[in-house]
Amino acid sequence: MMLSEDDTEVELSLPTLEALHQVSYHAAGLILAPEKVRMVQSRLRFRLRETGLTTFEDYLALVRSEAGAQERRMMISALTTNVSHFFREPHHFDLLADQMLPLIQTQLKLGGRFRVWSAGCSNGQEAFSIAMHLLDRDPSLSNSDFRILATDIDPKVISFARTAIYPDRMIEGIPEGFRTRFMEPTQIKGQPAHKMVDMVRQLIRFKELNLMNAWPMSHVFDAIFCRNVVIYFDAPTQESLWPRFHAALAPQGRLFLGHSERVTNPDAVGFVVSGPTTYSKLRSHKYYTSSTSEKQGKINGFT
Repeated sequence: MMLSEDDTEVELSLPTLEALHQVSYHAAGLILAPEKVRMVQSRLRFRLRETGLTTFEDYLALVRSEAGAQERRMMISALTTNVSHFFREPHHFDLLADQMLPLIQTQLKLGGRFRVWSAGCSNGQEAFSIAMHLLDRDPSLSNSDFRILATDIDPKVISFARTAIYPDRMIEGIPEGFRTRFMEPTQIKGQPAHKMVDMVRQLIRFKELNLMNAWPMSHVFDAIFCRNVVIYFDAPTQESLWPRFHAALAPQGRLFLGHSERVTNPDAVGFVVSGPTTYSKLRSHKYYTSSTSEKQGKINGFT
């Protein structure tokens, strides 16, 4: 029986919440704490309607089953917070342009490449902010071997980001000069919107990726932005990610985290603090091996 739109009485019990937590934690490292029961209940009611189920216990049985693999993805999507803004925490973009870009420009002139990873990219604002900020500093980057990989666990936000079209209410953080140079007016369902120009869009590849799974990239990155993502993971999950980020960075590469996130004991995992929630890779640390990324596969279309 399908739940009706008016059926708001279905409740999520704490034992079922704990069981759903085990599923979400195993699948994506997401923690569903008891105090979040109302939030989880609210977000998953829509999934009950979509699947035609009448209780959260039935829904738990589905996402636990082999046949529920696709619904597990939909559950993670529903539970993930996809709130982001253009040019959020702008000091990171300034650091990238002021301190890293001069070295990268030399690298490019010598035939090198410039790679940035936006891990947990949400609707794409972070990746486009990086592109616009760097193109503003050096327009020639559009003709260089410069690419941004933007990944997220949620297929819905990846699909949205690929359109590169944002309602005007979502672009308030973009400076007017940037809107004029890097966007063009359009509409979404009759409402005013702006679309990124091709020069910006062509620099970015949006791909679905679960950080808990293997990272199938074929090259290391000069910079990794993973901001306001690991805050949703517990300490053991965070600790498992730091050496993986270290291995995914080029020598002297940098990892940017959100304002409330920290690498505990950075030296132990091969990092040194180089700015506000910014960590530089220690080239000689034991975690670094130049062949690490070469042993992995490719994310199709991004090398």
